[in-house]
Amino acid sequence: MLYYRSCLLKLPLYESSKSLLDKIEKNTVVTIATSTGSGKSTLLPALLIAEGYDRVCVTQPRRLPCTSICNRVNKTMMNIKDRFPLAGWSVSGAERNTDAQILYLTDGLLKERLLFDSNFIENEIRGDKRIVLFVDEVHERSINIDLCLALIARLLTEQPSLRLKLKVIISSATLDKSVPTLFHQIPQLKFDQYQMPFSQTLHKVEKIYRPKENILDVVQELCRKRQRHDQILCFVSSVTDVYQYCSLLDKLSRGIVIAHPLVQSQSANEQQRCIEHGTIFFSTTVAETSLTFPSLKYVVDTGMINVPIYDPKAKQTTLKEVPASESTIKQRLGRLGRTKPGEYHALYDSKMERRTYPKPHVCQSNLIDVEFSLRRSSLGNGLSHLKKCLPDPPESTLIEAAVEELKRLGILSSSKRLNQTGRAIAQLPDF
Repeated sequence: MLYYRSCLLKLPLYESSKSLLDKIEKNTVVTIATSTGSGKSTLLPALLIAEGYDRVCVTQPRRLPCTSICNRVNKTMMNIKDRFPLAGWSVSGAERNTDAQILYLTDGLLKERLLFDSNFIENEIRGDKRIVLFVDEVHERSINIDLCLALIARLLTEQPSLRLKLKVIISSATLDKSVPTLFHQIPQLKFDQYQMPFSQTLHKVEKIYRPKENILDVVQELCRKRQRHDQILCFVSSVTDVYQYCSLLDKLSRGIVIAHPLVQSQSANEQQRCIEHGTIFFSTTVAETSLTFPSLKYVVDTGMINVPIYDPKAKQTTLKEVPASESTIKQRLGRLGRTKPGEYHALYDSKMERRTYPKPHVCQSNLIDVEFSLRRSSLGNGLSHLKKCLPDPPESTLIEAAVEELKRLGILSSSKRLNQTGRAIAQLPDF
């Protein structure tokens, strides 16, 4: 039944799913690079269950995709006769149907389980069970994503017996070569890569360059030409810009045109309500991945992004506006063409120099929280110990700055171990 329902969805990944499933069966780790909207987050987990895997845990970078993708899988893969849901979800502070065969959870939650639940993997593979850890949207290269990759690589290196029952899938529309290199270098690990041939979107998408044009002028123009229910999604560089543009559009239109903000601090329910009922949206990176807007017609992209960069000498983090990477631009473009033909309005010069992939957050952030979290976990060691398992390890100066700050705060001893104060703080719950 799952095979039949998967076929009905007509998602691009289904056509090549046999060769992909063969790779997964023959290898412990498989990296997957597919075009956006191919079905990697929804179709592939269901096909893995159909193939006989007992449990598939799929990570997402934010709370809303966990719930929305879970609901989509249950809606498309089940019928009214099914007694139990196929998919469940779990995020910090909330969960539903966590015993389901497919579990969508945030990468932060998977990181916590790998760090603090020493029996997490063993409980999942108890008996003859086979499980899949599916780390999705890896192109974002957040600290949580990189730590998940590092902890999985460490497990497969130090506990080779896990390779018999554990499969690992690392997936994104765009994948930096340092990620597959990490797993390729693990001795005797069966590893392969899958690159899906480029597939056209379900509907045609036109790309229009409009450098130096004002974003509010463009949005008002699109408002005049759009059809009923057509949605407009605008990518800007900061949360401040999101709220400022929403406010300015309201003033310019005298309250006739209402724009909705989509930012990280909103709850999943609030974001979902906006997407389902709103027409115009201003967003930062939140709307780049794993979200399908019901009637998205236009994307307006400034092509810029604000990145927090930590200076260990000055001991401060500053926001720097930089050109979005090519992979980020590809993700934003990939929001279109899923439910109807679309237009991508690029408010930047096509010749602007960009990084191919964003710089990993772990290489430019204040790492004090990460260092403390690792040292209070079952690892008992910090980033200097784990960095060999990271796809792109941070410079030693960043790690040393975090260690020295923990010492200054009276949390680490001179031997770099948690002292009495550090152990007491480690017992406090996270908020």
